[in-house]
Amino acid sequence: MKIALLGYGKMGKVIERIALERGHEIVLKKDEFSTYDGLSTADVAIDFSVPTAAVDNISNCFHSNVPVVSGTTGWLEHYDEMITLCNEKKGGFISSSNFSLGVNIFFELNEYLAKIMAQFDSYKVTMEEIHHTHKLDAPSGTAISLAKGVIENSNYTNWTLDEAKDNEIYIEAKRIGEVPGTHTVAYDSAVDSIELKHTAHNREGFALGAVIAAEWLAGKTGIYSMKDVLNLK
Repeated sequence: MKIALLGYGKMGKVIERIALERGHEIVLKKDEFSTYDGLSTADVAIDFSVPTAAVDNISNCFHSNVPVVSGTTGWLEHYDEMITLCNEKKGGFISSSNFSLGVNIFFELNEYLAKIMAQFDSYKVTMEEIHHTHKLDAPSGTAISLAKGVIENSNYTNWTLDEAKDNEIYIEAKRIGEVPGTHTVAYDSAVDSIELKHTAHNREGFALGAVIAAEWLAGKTGIYSMKDVLNLK
C-alpha cells in the first residue's frame, strides 16, 4: 500500500517506521516547507499535522481522490465543511481524536459507565488530561471525545475548562514534560470515587492505530470512525 504522510513531526516519523515494518511504501512526507507532489499516487493518506494545516491537507486529499485518515486535533470548527467536501468528491475519511486501540476501547467503557452513572445524582463527573508541553491545543481532542461520550449518555450538556456549573463537566488540562497522554474520568460522591484511566506509555499505540485505520480505509469511500475499523458498533 502506498501511503502519503501529511505532517512529518515526531508522530509522522513513528507512523513511517510502523508502516514500513508492515510492508507499506511512503510516497510523500509533507511538512510545512514541502508540496503535495506525490499525493495523487497514494492509496491512502495519514494526516498528523497541526491545526492550521489540517484543513488544507484533508481538502487536497479529497480533490486528489485519496482517502484520508486524520488524527490532527484543534481544527474541528471546519469539520462540517470537510464532511460536505468528502461527500461531494465521494472521498473516504476517518477523523479521530485518538487512534490508539486502547483509547478506543476506553471510549466504549466511558460511554457504558456514563449510562450507568446517569441514574445516580450523588456522583459528579470530572476529567483530567495530561500531555507533553509541545501540545498546542487544550483540552486534548481525546478529552473532548470522552466528554462528548458522557454528554450523549447522561444529563450533562457541556464541558468546560473553568469552574463547572451543575450541567457541565470540568476538564483539567495539564502540560508536563514529555507525557504522551494520560486521561482520567472520575465520578466522585461524598462516600466514594470511581475512576477510569488510560495511560499511554509512548506514541507507538497512536501510530499503530492510525496505520491500521489507513489499511482498513484504503479503497473505500464514505465517512467512518474507529468504531467501524475495530468493529465496535
